[in-house]
Amino acid sequence: MAKNKKFYLTKATIEKIQQEYDRLKEKKRDKVGGRDDFPEVLHSEELNPDYLYFLEELKSLEGKINDFEHILKNSEVIKASNRKKGVVDVGATVLFEVDGKENQFTIVETIEADPDSGRISKESPVGKAFLGSKEGDQVIVSSPVKITYKVKKINYHFS
Repeated sequence: MAKNKKFYLTKATIEKIQQEYDRLKEKKRDKVGGRDDFPEVLHSEELNPDYLYFLEELKSLEGKINDFEHILKNSEVIKASNRKKGVVDVGATVLFEVDGKENQFTIVETIEADPDSGRISKESPVGKAFLGSKEGDQVIVSSPVKITYKVKKINYHFS
């Protein structure tokens, strides 16, 4: 995870991350503290496979805990008052038109992205192209196919 990266998240997402962080910390405590079934290190040239598996699991758990800790330390709740009115930024719900058809999506941080729910990452090609655009702008996205979007309306509303 990039150091010094600021995460702009909804309050609900920060709460979910905090809950998962707490759950993982508890799982780690359960895994290493007060265990009777702690795998033994064999006193020979060979290591116990159960012990190696335990170490791998613990390493994975610690990595996830560190990632969540980094996100929590570097996150800020998105507020409409922090955003320029009429300019697309993280948290904006954008009504747009392509080929005469209207649709909308919300631009979010990568960890909140869910394209099936209309939540696209600010780091995706479409998200990057829309950042900074204004109502009435034409946004051209060239990935495999060139698509022109017309920004119709920009809203900020957070829960």
